[in-house]
Amino acid sequence: MSRPVILAVDDDPQVLAAVRRDLRTHYGSTYQVMSASSGAEALDTVRELKSRSKTVAAFVVDQRMPGMSGTEFLMEADQVFPQAKRLLLTAYADTEAAIQAINDVGLDHYLLKPWSPPDERLYPILDDVLDDWQANADVPFDGIRVLGTTWSPATYEAKAFLARNEVPYRFVDIERDSEGSAAVASVAGATSELPVVFLQDDTVLINPSKHELAEAAGIHSTPEAPFYDLAIVGGGPAGLAAAVYGASEGLSTVLIEREAPGGQAGTSSRIENYLGFPKGVSGADLARRAIAQATRLGAELITAAEVASVRSEHTVKTLVMTDGLELKCRAVLIASGMTVRRLDVPGYARFEGAGVYYGAAATEASTYRDRHVYVIGGANSAGQAAVMFSKTSSKVTMVVRSDDLGRKMSQYLVDQIAAIENIEVLLNRRVIEVAGSERVEGIRLENVDTGEEETRDASALFIFVGAVPHSAFLKDTVAMNDRGFIYTGSDVTTFTTDWPLSRDPYPLETSAPGIFASGDVREGAVRRVASAVGEGSVAVTLVHRYLDTV
Repeated sequence: MSRPVILAVDDDPQVLAAVRRDLRTHYGSTYQVMSASSGAEALDTVRELKSRSKTVAAFVVDQRMPGMSGTEFLMEADQVFPQAKRLLLTAYADTEAAIQAINDVGLDHYLLKPWSPPDERLYPILDDVLDDWQANADVPFDGIRVLGTTWSPATYEAKAFLARNEVPYRFVDIERDSEGSAAVASVAGATSELPVVFLQDDTVLINPSKHELAEAAGIHSTPEAPFYDLAIVGGGPAGLAAAVYGASEGLSTVLIEREAPGGQAGTSSRIENYLGFPKGVSGADLARRAIAQATRLGAELITAAEVASVRSEHTVKTLVMTDGLELKCRAVLIASGMTVRRLDVPGYARFEGAGVYYGAAATEASTYRDRHVYVIGGANSAGQAAVMFSKTSSKVTMVVRSDDLGRKMSQYLVDQIAAIENIEVLLNRRVIEVAGSERVEGIRLENVDTGEEETRDASALFIFVGAVPHSAFLKDTVAMNDRGFIYTGSDVTTFTTDWPLSRDPYPLETSAPGIFASGDVREGAVRRVASAVGEGSVAVTLVHRYLDTV
């Protein structure tokens, strides 16, 4: 495959030469660095690259150019290479224009000139941006193939698992692809189990478990050592932050995640209010950055492995996995977050994975392109999903039980939704039935105030109706309230008599000394991504304090 292009644009010959030199020095072996001295010339280059089936990874463009500003060029170039990353070169006086460009063209970053030395002020920024591009770019595919049907729940689960773990795959719908159907028949025989997964080495898996998929895809799913200083249960923002700080501070650290790193936040299509990301960041991108940071610092991440129970034996803690494997450590951090709450609505269970989805299910956006979908719920995650699906679906209807969208949703999202023409918001409504034959075809709604009912056609429902703490595996180990939220710190001695030591529990310590909890699973936690990251980071300091006493 030919190298993707980085296109630099600047009307000043000396500046353009310097930009081209710095880019080629650092990126020349991986990318083809090209340049243009004006916006018009650059647009001609862009069109020629498109005609030659080349790919542009990034535009690095000066803002102040005669005839066409950098922002104006990026708006035109976006029509040709919408996936390319956009960086603006600015002088100090142009920062207001650069900030405006974040809204106008989705600018990824702006760089103040001059940036010497590039090792500190150019390459780290561009490395990060290009990593994002590599993670999301459409490139020629030669990898795992998932063969199944659009309406097969098991096929959906396999696709969702691979997507959330950022494993490239190609889905083949055997109801539409005769070659795919023949391939399934040739290897699956009389069985009707789906999906059938073809690996790069021609190995075939029939309806594999998540653990089998993880092993096949090269996802690390088995601990490398029998003993660690710190074991973290859960790979959401709290767990990933703890992995970063634990590893960076010299603790042998392992993180165990049953689904995919990122937790519920990892499924968010756009987090707009996380500090340091002026254009917002997707949950998947935030998780990917954290994973790279944690592993670079030495943390071990295990995916598709689930903790069944935890035993505390004074200075040694034992984590028992669902497959019977045991892992021992000196301290444990529970950052297992929340589990999506299933609703007892007629049709929900029957059509799960075939038109009913819990969460954003970004893998299904192409399935419902130009179709009418429903988003059930009124909090931020529901709003973010509605905005995401509005870009591909013909219409998005939000079904909200309350009488005010702003009751549980941030105002920035309320304003965004109000400005999008193909999003409809139904207040004071709830779903009372889902109907269809092999897949969702319609829903019945009830007005919670009047009891009036109506039936509507529907192709898919994406459900965001809250969650419950993922803590059942700890019921015999730590104290928690009747809803399953774990008591920590002073709450342990206030609400229970379980604390065994003469000292008080540390702020994030549970009723079992040396076992800590942070993030959404903890009673009293502020349920924000930034709060979870903070708690995960602080927990490591408390782990050090505990380890100094044993």
